[in-house]
Amino acid sequence: MRKIVSAFFVSLVIGLLAGCKPPSLAAPGALAPQENTQQSPASDVPDVKLTAQAFLEAWKADDYSTMYGLLTSISQDAISADKFESHYLGIAEEAALSGVDYVIQSALVNGDNAQVNFQAILHSVVVGDVKANTVMHLQLENGHWRVQWDDTLVLPQLAGGNYLKMDLEIPGRANIYDRYGHALVAQTDATAIGLLPDQINPAQKQQLFSWLQKLTSLRADTIQNLYKGYPPGAGWYLPLGEAPAAEVAKDFDVLSGLSGLVLRPYKARFYFDGGVAPHVVGYVSALQPDEVEAYRRKGYKQDERVGRSGLEKWGEAYLAGKRGGTLYVFNAQGMRDTVLASAPAQPSQAIYTTLDRDFQEAAQEALSGFRGAIVVMELNTGRVLAMVSSPGFDPNAFEPANFNYNTKIEEINNNPNQPLLNRATQGLYPLGSVFKIITASAALESGYYTPDTTYYCNTTFTELPGAVLYDWTYDYGLPASGLLTLKGGLIRSCNPWFFHIGLDLYNRGLTTAVSSMARSFGLGSPTGIQGVDEAAGQVPDPQSMVDATNLAIGQGDLLVTPLQVADFIAAVGNGGTLYQPQVVDMIA
Repeated sequence: MRKIVSAFFVSLVIGLLAGCKPPSLAAPGALAPQENTQQSPASDVPDVKLTAQAFLEAWKADDYSTMYGLLTSISQDAISADKFESHYLGIAEEAALSGVDYVIQSALVNGDNAQVNFQAILHSVVVGDVKANTVMHLQLENGHWRVQWDDTLVLPQLAGGNYLKMDLEIPGRANIYDRYGHALVAQTDATAIGLLPDQINPAQKQQLFSWLQKLTSLRADTIQNLYKGYPPGAGWYLPLGEAPAAEVAKDFDVLSGLSGLVLRPYKARFYFDGGVAPHVVGYVSALQPDEVEAYRRKGYKQDERVGRSGLEKWGEAYLAGKRGGTLYVFNAQGMRDTVLASAPAQPSQAIYTTLDRDFQEAAQEALSGFRGAIVVMELNTGRVLAMVSSPGFDPNAFEPANFNYNTKIEEINNNPNQPLLNRATQGLYPLGSVFKIITASAALESGYYTPDTTYYCNTTFTELPGAVLYDWTYDYGLPASGLLTLKGGLIRSCNPWFFHIGLDLYNRGLTTAVSSMARSFGLGSPTGIQGVDEAAGQVPDPQSMVDATNLAIGQGDLLVTPLQVADFIAAVGNGGTLYQPQVVDMIA
């Protein structure tokens, strides 16, 4: 949060303070010229306004060390540099300051003493601008003006040990919904659910697992596999998941009678069903110590949660709403003294996604146990119906109030399969045979090929000097596909057909025909989807005949994301329009 004062400005001020003559004070609005009857002639005294300006510019830049260096020796004896900085930081945090400005109004010099009248303008993100006229007293020390510091240099109302206190009004964090208005995340009462396996009553086991599947969607065999291998009687706890408190309350009489079942209530932001599209929705977590200052200056409380990924992060301004509050001056006895400014809070705004919750959950279930990604888009709109990255994670794990917090965070952080990575938008992979659509397009675009152009698809490809490449049929011991049109080659996914196209175009001097076509399909650059971080991938231009044959079948140094692939396939399906994918449907 520290800003640095312009080095040129500081050096200019130091030079002027060291002996440059002051500018004339005869301009309209200026006060009387400096008086100096006991020191050297007035022409040798630096301009007091330059020192005041240097001090106030440093305040604007949060450069407290420069401010402190401009204080008189008596002021520095009265307050240490650390306490001086803490004082200004405390005011900036309490008043939620985005910055400060000032207007120097007048200056008066009387011998070794001077005063500069200025208006301080404090920009609060919560209550707006707070303006006050105040006076800076300065003293001449060793030929330089120095500032006699006290609390009124911030605001005159802070004289005598008074201090600022903000009474914040914070709107509730808004929900995130699917396309049909089903909540994916909401602020609600929840219950952490777990097991003490050594306390399970064998007579209740079937009933217990039936209830656990209803609450957590975990099957009995999945739960048993989770605690298989742990020694009996160890008294260890197995976290399973979370459920809305209302769901638990409906059957609490039955649940409370099941041995080994642990139910721990908490109130927090709750992600339904253990995380629906967690890589899209994202998660919130508590402020870290090194973030507190920055967020307090945005009007946040120290114990708030903020978005860390996905829509929770992207939509923070919408979901969190506009904070309101009242900025008070309290006296040294802790009594409320003055209202400086006040502003009402403005409601938070919900995010409606393009996702279909039921479809999304089915896609997550289909990919469970595998590493990979699924992206399903509407052909004619670019709206994403489902986006899955596996393995996934439970966003509820990041809530410290959740009894399962410690264990679940450890599981996520120690998982070598990187569950937080969104493989759908950040995973980079060689595309493979799907890329042949692009190679065929480049062939047609070149004018050297038509849909009816034929090529004999053998099990091997020998046109590349000094190398033999193979068709997929070779690995399976299948016969050659034979004579194929370009359309037939695409249907059969014949490698030699596309090796031939890549090599032929390269040898004809059309070295970037395939790579340029790939870029026109959106590969090699971000799709522009909002709310989700994505990688650009890479589409290399072939540098050799080997590169050309590799690229023609989507191999070599080509890297793409699953989202890019879904997007360009949708363009093929809809007749040629490459839409910008979207997961945000509406903010309301």
